[in-house]
Amino acid sequence: MGRGKFRIYLGAAPGVGKTYAMLSEAHRRVERGTDCVVAFVEHHHRPRTEVMLHGLETIPRQEIAYRDTVFTEMDVDAVLARRPAVALVDELAHTNVPGSRNAKRWQDVEELLAAGVDVVSTVNIQHLESLGDVVEAITGVRQKETVPDEVVRRADQIELVDMSPQALRRRMAHGNIYKPGKVDAALSHYFRPGNLTALRELALLWTADRVDEYLQEYRTEHRVSKIWGSRERIVVGLTGGPEGRTLIRRAVRLAEKGAGGEVLAVYISRSDGLTSASPKELAVQRTLVEELGGTFHHVVGDDVSAGLLAFARGVNATQIVLGVSRRRSWQYVFGPGVSATVARESGPDLDVHIVTHDEAAKGRRLPAMQKARLDRSRTLWGWAVGLVGPVLLTLLLSGVLPDMGLANDVLLFLALTVAAALLGGLQPALASAAVGSLFLNWFFTPPVHELTIADPRNIVALVIFVGVAVSVASVVDLAARRTHQAARLRAESETLSFLAGSVLRGETTLEALLERVRETFSMESVALLERQGEMEPWARVAAVGHRLCERPEEADVDMPVGDHLALALSGRVLPAEDRRVLGAFAAQAAVVLDRQRLVGEAEEARKQAEGHRIRTSLLAAVSHDLRTPLAGIKASVTSLRSNDIEWSEEDRAELLEGIESGADRLAHLVGNLLDMSRLETGTVRAVIRETDLDEVVPMALLGVPDDSIHLDVPETLPMVAVDRGLLERAVANIVENAVKYSPPGQPVLVAASVLTGRVELRVIDRGPGVPDEAKDRIFGAFQRHGDTPRGEGVGLGLAVARGFVESMGGTVTAEDTPGGGLTMTVGLRMADDNPQDPSAKKST
Repeated sequence: MGRGKFRIYLGAAPGVGKTYAMLSEAHRRVERGTDCVVAFVEHHHRPRTEVMLHGLETIPRQEIAYRDTVFTEMDVDAVLARRPAVALVDELAHTNVPGSRNAKRWQDVEELLAAGVDVVSTVNIQHLESLGDVVEAITGVRQKETVPDEVVRRADQIELVDMSPQALRRRMAHGNIYKPGKVDAALSHYFRPGNLTALRELALLWTADRVDEYLQEYRTEHRVSKIWGSRERIVVGLTGGPEGRTLIRRAVRLAEKGAGGEVLAVYISRSDGLTSASPKELAVQRTLVEELGGTFHHVVGDDVSAGLLAFARGVNATQIVLGVSRRRSWQYVFGPGVSATVARESGPDLDVHIVTHDEAAKGRRLPAMQKARLDRSRTLWGWAVGLVGPVLLTLLLSGVLPDMGLANDVLLFLALTVAAALLGGLQPALASAAVGSLFLNWFFTPPVHELTIADPRNIVALVIFVGVAVSVASVVDLAARRTHQAARLRAESETLSFLAGSVLRGETTLEALLERVRETFSMESVALLERQGEMEPWARVAAVGHRLCERPEEADVDMPVGDHLALALSGRVLPAEDRRVLGAFAAQAAVVLDRQRLVGEAEEARKQAEGHRIRTSLLAAVSHDLRTPLAGIKASVTSLRSNDIEWSEEDRAELLEGIESGADRLAHLVGNLLDMSRLETGTVRAVIRETDLDEVVPMALLGVPDDSIHLDVPETLPMVAVDRGLLERAVANIVENAVKYSPPGQPVLVAASVLTGRVELRVIDRGPGVPDEAKDRIFGAFQRHGDTPRGEGVGLGLAVARGFVESMGGTVTAEDTPGGGLTMTVGLRMADDNPQDPSAKKST
């Protein structure tokens, strides 16, 4: 029995129609005769979705009693017993009621798939676990119900369900997603055009990355080397010359012509010869390509043309942008050049753009030389000339050009030996000299066809011939080895230059540095390992790639950094000369690690300094605000104690009221000051409990006149996970601030509702409002917006409120009230173990 197929409808936002699309697919399958059942689908009282359930077999749900309430969940046992071909399971990220078979619905789905049942499910992009922080930054809402990305990535099919923000807002306004009472709050908060556009882009990018993974896996499994132009990827070949900036801009313009174009600039440092690369120019070009949205890559390759083509095919590029060669005409005797070679070898699936520029044909500071290192091809040619050449020359001199004279014959054989030395180095030249001397002795030195020499002058000629041949071969071989060493040192200096440049550019993350190590040395993985002592186990501090090492002994290459730090690489064994550069990378990794830890310590010191600054500001700010109510209390008490004046009952009551009011203001000020001090020193510890919001909010409003508040907090709201005391203080501060700025006769509205998995409390006033640039600033300590006179508070109320709410995992944001005023929105988490009411569940 095989594993079932998994299909997911991925929604860009709530309400785009995932469930509707899933049910439409179910009807199509039923019409084709497929055994398809509804295991769990939530229609949220949406008429069109509810109609789509008609005609589909539905598995009865399992009823689970929890806290005196009965909830329904998918009955996994019933689905397995029914054993359909296809099961529809809505809301993949849903958290099951305590007491269910599994904690999460995606775990239920895994059971069905393991039993061979095909599953069709739905999930929104905001519920993917890896995107939680991004979604929270966009919407201000932290999603509590998430599904691991790997579960979604393992799906056999992922279909994106998308809709433009304008169309989705129209659908919302028509009441097709939420009930009318929730529409206004939704449109003004989560379903704002900016939020929807950002979520849509996030969904498109995530889906595109998944498609790329599918494509890469298929190409790897089927060993497809041919480029598939599924997405415009443009590789820019850089030489380090000044023309690189022109090439980068040209490639970016090409990428902008098609949606989703990607630019990858690559510099291939040659290890077999000197190049004219300028580290300073490469650094400028790297900055340019990154500013324009591309990426920069540095690869070491023995052959620039082959390395460039291999890189382009490895990233499935569709185009290569190269510049016209800077070499002068006479320099083409050394070869056709990189541009011509790449264009010739690229094949029909890879377009090559040769771009003209101002530096064309102006020459290079260091001309491109023919291969200096005696590689295999060159050595073979040397042996061919050294062994076959004397035979051919002997046949030529014996049959075609007889009687040339011994001196000329020796010179011709010497020229052949020099050619063998130039091509193949020492050993082919020595072989050519030995073979040539034997042929000269046997065929051309009297007496011929004998290994004897009659004339002593001929002996001298042969000795000189052998000596010159050996000398030339030795010099050529030494020059080749010196050239190779120079090229090697040049390549190392380029790599070290890039390493130093990364430090100057502020690339301080360990992952970025380790990725550069992996890319430079073409390794599978790189890990930085650390241990506390000689007997302690190794732990990974940071790593990139796959097949990661847990200990230095498991690595193909390990580079110790001190006594307790090591760089471990897997993939291949590096030659000894590469370890010098690797040592520099390892030392830099240790520096980056120390820097990160120092940054953490500096951040802690900054927090302490900020605490001292707050305390200093506190003393300065309260010097007047505490004295004002104290002076009023002092004056009233002095008046009451005076025996010179006979106070009436009305006067005494007024003085006592002033004393009480001043004492209340003092208590409120001192309370806020103490709360702010606790927040700054990190001593606030929220005790989270399940709480009904309709019990907390009225308690927070006791100090506010009844006619200045209109309360709308339904008793049917789900319970929230909060610290009751902290929430009460936060709401009191926010409401007090709203009442202070609300005009007479315009009560402040305090309303609550459920929206996208959390409970929101909104405090709405009709005051003067706050400009957009000041909306975040009003939450700072000792901040009072506008022309509020001194004595009206020290500007801590909103700062304390936000601090308390955030300590409970909630949010406080300020928005404009339609028609004028300010709306403070307090977002609170629902109780983790309290299931949502069906009417309040997240929309699909």
